[in-house]
Amino acid sequence: METTPIVVGTDGSAHSQYALRWAAREAQRRNASLRVLFGYNWPWSGNQFETAQDIRQVAQEQAEQVIANAIGVVREVAPQMTVTGAAITGEPVQMLVEASKHAVLTVVGNRGHGGFTSLLLGAVGQRVATHAAGPVVVVRGRADTDRGPIVVGVDGSPAAAEALGVAFEMAASRGCELTAVNAYAVPHPPWGVDVAPLTYVRAEVEAEARKGLEQALTPWREKYPDVKVGTLVARGSAAQVLVGASHGSQLVVVGSRGHGDLAGTIIGSVGLQLLHHADCPVLVVRPHPAS
Repeated sequence: METTPIVVGTDGSAHSQYALRWAAREAQRRNASLRVLFGYNWPWSGNQFETAQDIRQVAQEQAEQVIANAIGVVREVAPQMTVTGAAITGEPVQMLVEASKHAVLTVVGNRGHGGFTSLLLGAVGQRVATHAAGPVVVVRGRADTDRGPIVVGVDGSPAAAEALGVAFEMAASRGCELTAVNAYAVPHPPWGVDVAPLTYVRAEVEAEARKGLEQALTPWREKYPDVKVGTLVARGSAAQVLVGASHGSQLVVVGSRGHGDLAGTIIGSVGLQLLHHADCPVLVVRPHPAS
């Protein structure tokens, strides 16, 4: 049995319930335990008011009720699953980032209730995906579907190679098809209107992109022979092509950064655009510091 838990953040909102259900199904596939966390900020600094302690107690009870309700949602999906929960006073992103150090996967919704006490603000998913110490799923779009392929972006970078391995593993566990995507751009030559253009043939560029994609897929096809694999080689930006492929898919997997991103960036521009625009959950593959 896998002892490292999947961690999922909640705040009681509808979107966090999508994240809970997604995380519960994934934990069930992996035979993993689930850890549910609710982070909430305490607005009172000290006990300068007589009622402050009472208000603190009420806030804690309400937070614990959020956790109890969240565990109830998980039980609806997986009644026999090992699930624990905790309501923690503090900054939600810091809480989840810290928890990610001991998690096989961290799951968040794409937004929550809003306001200063919310766990799943629109920026929280992005911040967790940027700073977590391991892979992160942001549950967005058609969050409750298990139909369609798993889509993975491939660009020849080390991060994309790691994402490809994760995508094959998840497709095998779900018994679904995998679609590997490679987007390409035809270079614009630096000539003027009176200068004869260099020979840039789109068909050649596409053929080279397809060849690179097939080479990247070969070892994984051999390791996972039962996974049906489709390919998509398309002209355009990687983000644009992957967002298009997310329609009708159950998950999009990308590396934390690729060839097109600045060295030293923590999460690439493609991943960020997917977190905002994909039509299904997005998995950003981030290696644990020890790996």
